[in-house]
Amino acid sequence: MSEVYFVNHTHWDREWYFTTQDAQVLSEQVFTEVLTELEKHPEANFTLDGQTSIVDEYVALHPEAAARIRRLVHRGQLFVGPWYTQTDGLIPDVESFIRNLVIGINDARNTYGDAMMVGYLPDTFGFNANLPTILHQVGIDNFLFWRGINLERQAGKLYFRWHGLGSQSVAAASFPFGYFTGQIDLESKRKLDEFVQKRYDKAARFEDENTAGDALLMPSGIDQMNIIHNIKDTVQQLNDLSQYHAHIASYPAFVAALKSEDGLPDYRGELRYPTYARVHRTIGSVRHRIKLANFELEQKILRRIEPLTVIGRHVGVTIGNGLLLTLWKKLLECQPHDTLGGSISDNVAEDVLHRFKEANEIADSIENMITRKIANGLHLTDHQILIFNTDAEKFVGRKTVQFMAPDKNVQFPAEMHAQLVASHYYPARKHAQKQTPRGFEFTDEPAYWQLTVSLAVTLDGLGYQVIDFQDAPQALPELVSSAATSIQNEQVTIRFENGQVNVQQGGATVYHDLLRLVDSGNDGDTYDYSPLPDDHEVTIPFVKGQAFQSDYMQQLVLISDAELPVGLADRHHRSVKTAKLPITTTLTLYASDPLIHCYIAVDNTILSHRLRLAVHTGIDTPTTHAMIQGGFVDTKNEPIPDDWQKQFVEKPVNIYDFNKVVGVHGSGQSVDIFNRGQVEYERQGQDLFITLLATTGQLGKPDLAWRPGRASGDTTNFAHVMMPTPLAEELGDNQFDLAIQLGDNTTSDLALTKAVYHWLAPSISYQRQDFNYFIKRLDNKIWASEYDPQDIPAKLSVLNLQTPLTITAIYPAYTVADTTVIRLQNASNKPVDISDLVQQHGFTIANALEEVVQDPEQVVPADDLVTLLYHN
Repeated sequence: MSEVYFVNHTHWDREWYFTTQDAQVLSEQVFTEVLTELEKHPEANFTLDGQTSIVDEYVALHPEAAARIRRLVHRGQLFVGPWYTQTDGLIPDVESFIRNLVIGINDARNTYGDAMMVGYLPDTFGFNANLPTILHQVGIDNFLFWRGINLERQAGKLYFRWHGLGSQSVAAASFPFGYFTGQIDLESKRKLDEFVQKRYDKAARFEDENTAGDALLMPSGIDQMNIIHNIKDTVQQLNDLSQYHAHIASYPAFVAALKSEDGLPDYRGELRYPTYARVHRTIGSVRHRIKLANFELEQKILRRIEPLTVIGRHVGVTIGNGLLLTLWKKLLECQPHDTLGGSISDNVAEDVLHRFKEANEIADSIENMITRKIANGLHLTDHQILIFNTDAEKFVGRKTVQFMAPDKNVQFPAEMHAQLVASHYYPARKHAQKQTPRGFEFTDEPAYWQLTVSLAVTLDGLGYQVIDFQDAPQALPELVSSAATSIQNEQVTIRFENGQVNVQQGGATVYHDLLRLVDSGNDGDTYDYSPLPDDHEVTIPFVKGQAFQSDYMQQLVLISDAELPVGLADRHHRSVKTAKLPITTTLTLYASDPLIHCYIAVDNTILSHRLRLAVHTGIDTPTTHAMIQGGFVDTKNEPIPDDWQKQFVEKPVNIYDFNKVVGVHGSGQSVDIFNRGQVEYERQGQDLFITLLATTGQLGKPDLAWRPGRASGDTTNFAHVMMPTPLAEELGDNQFDLAIQLGDNTTSDLALTKAVYHWLAPSISYQRQDFNYFIKRLDNKIWASEYDPQDIPAKLSVLNLQTPLTITAIYPAYTVADTTVIRLQNASNKPVDISDLVQQHGFTIANALEEVVQDPEQVVPADDLVTLLYHN
C-alpha cells in the first residue's frame, strides 16, 4: 500500500522581483512563527528550503534564536542546509557547487548543530549532467527536485537512480507538479475536500502510477509561506478525505525510504526537459553582464586569491579564512537560479552587481596586501617585478606584467621576447606634498609611464620569482599598423578577404568564413529569448580589416557598423527608426601559440535583440562536444514535433549550456571555442553559434512563440503588474573574450581541459614603486613595517606537481590547521592512478569536507574529482 510522505516546508527565494532586504522583513514574521509552532508541537517538523544563508540572516536579526534553532535541529524538527544558497544548476563553476555545499554544511553544523544531508533544489531551472558526482564530494547520495524531468525520454519513472558522467550516482526523486503540490493555505483548509479531490489525490495518484515503490513524496509549502498550524490535525483530516494515507514526514525520512527501494531505473544525462514545468532553456543568455561578472569573480577567487593566500602563508603573510569565506559568500549570494539566470527586476539587478563590486574589492585588496607585503619583505627596487604562478604546476607561456617607469625605454632579458601591449602617460605635477622624517615637504613630481608588457616566461608551480628590467636606449617593440589585411604565426594564417575571415591551419586545412556576427530581434523577456514573428537572423558584415604587427604578436582588427532597427516595433513594422551598432572584433596571434585570441567589443545601441557569434567549423557531424562542471558531454539536436505544445510547456529548443569550452570534432578536424563567461550554444549544420547577448525590456511577457500562455515571473497573474527592465537592455559597452583552437581531432579531453585552464591562467605581478600609490588601491595604506616577512627567498615554489589531471582549486583548509586543500579533476573516460603523486608529496586523500578517507584507492575514477590535503 502506497504511503504519502507529507513534508511541510517553505521555499525562500532570497531575491526575485523583491530584494534580499525585503526577504529579511518577510522572515521576521515567518521564521519566528515557525520556531514557536515547532516548540509547541513536537510532532511537527519544517524545512527551511535547504539553504543556510537565510537562517544566518534571520539569526543576525535575532541572535537569541540561535539556541532555539539548535534545539529544534537536534530534536529533528527543523532542517537546515546543505546548501549555503539555492544554486543555479547549470551555470556556476564545478568548484562553486562544491563550496556552496561545503560552506553550507560547515555553517549548519557549526552554528545549528547539523545539516540536512539531502541534495534538495526545489525550483532550479534544470540541472547539469554531473551533479551526482558533485553531490558525492560531500557525501550526499540523493537528490530531490522539481523541474527538468521527462518520463518518456529519461528514466521512465519519477524516482530513479541518476548517474553522473562517471561512476557516481544518487537516488533521485522528482515532484513533477512542484514544491507546492500539497500546499495547504487558509483557503485550502477551508475547502479541504475540494483541495483533496481536485489537487491532492490527483497528484498522489500520478506519482503512484509513475513510481515503482510505496513511498510517495508530497511537499507542502510555497514561496515565503508559513508553517502549517496544528499539522497533526490537518493531516488527519486529509486522511479522512483522501484515497491515500499520509503521515508527517521529512525529506531525510523520505530519502531513507527511497534508497531502500529495489529496482530504481537508471538515467544518465542532464535534467532539462520542459515537460511538467518550464526550465527556460534560453535563460543562459539573459543579463549576460551578471553571468560574465560571475565567471570573472569565480576565476579571480580560484586562480588568484586562494592560491596567493597559500603562497603568502608560506612566507608569513596570513589572510584569515574568515575573509576568504566572506568573499565566497558574496559570490554564492549571486548564484541562486533567479539571480544568476537574470530573471529579476532591475532593482534587484543593481543589488547583484553591487555585491559583485564589493566582492571584487575584497579580492583585489587581498591580492594587494599579499603581493605588497612579499615585495616589502624582499626589499625590491622599482626596476624589479614580482611575478607569480598561482597554479601548482610549471607554467610555460606568456604572462602580462604592469609597471611604472620614467619613460618607455626599458628592456627585459632577451629570452623573454618582451612585447609592449599598452602604455599610459602621466604628466609631471608641481608642488606635490611628500611626508619625510623632517615633516611634510613640497616637491615636483616627475612624469612617468604605466607600461603593460607581455613576457615569455617559465615559472615553477605555486610560487613567485623576481624579474629585473633595465633602462634602455630604445623602447620595447610594439604593434604597428600594416597595409596588409592578414596575420600569421607558425601555426595559423588569418586573412580578411571579401568581407570574410578565412583561416589556414598549418599548410593544409582552410576554414572559409570562419567567423560571423549574426543578429535577430528578441521578443522574449528576462527568462527566455523568443523569436519575433516574421523576423530572421541577419549577418552583421565586417566592413573593414586592419592588421597590426610586431615581432611576437600580430592583430587583425575587424570593424562592423551595421544599421539595425532600434526596437521590436521597428523590426515588426519595418520602421525607418534605426541606429548603428558599432562592433570591433580583434583577432590576435602570438608567436608559438596555436590559439586564435578573439576579443569582441560591442557598443550596444539596439533594444530587444540577440547577438551571436557564428563559427563555421566545416565539419560534418551532428555531435557537439561541450565541457560542463567536471567533465564533457556530447549533444545532438533532437527532433521537435510540430505539435510540441501537447507534450511541453515551452518549446524544447536545441540550445544548450556549457562551461569554458565547446567544440565540434570529426573528419580529422576539430574546432574548439574557449570562453570567459558565455554559457549558451546552438548547432545548425556546420555552424556553431555562441550567444553573446540577448537583451529585453520586460521581466516577464505572455504568449511567446517558444513559450505560450502565461508570463513567467507572475507578471500577468491577477493583481500583478508588468515590470519593465531597461537595465536588461544592456546598452553601452559590452566586451567578450574568447579563443579558438583548431586541431586534427586527436586532442583528448584531458588535454583540452589543460589547454583551456592554461588559457585562463591569470597574470599576477607587483612592482614596489613610488610613482603612483593608487594603481594598487591599498598601496597608500600598506606601510613598510617591522612585522613584514623577513629573510624570505627571492624565488619560491610551494608545490610543483606533474599530473595529467586538472587542478580546480588550491586553498587553505577550513577545518584542519596548517593544511592546504588541493582538488584534482579527471576529465577523461579512464581512471588515473595518483599513487606516485600522493606518496611523493605526502598528500592525504579526503572528501571536500576535509574528512579523511580511510584506506582510499589512490585512483581518480573517470569523470570524477579527488580532494587532497597537503600539510604545510
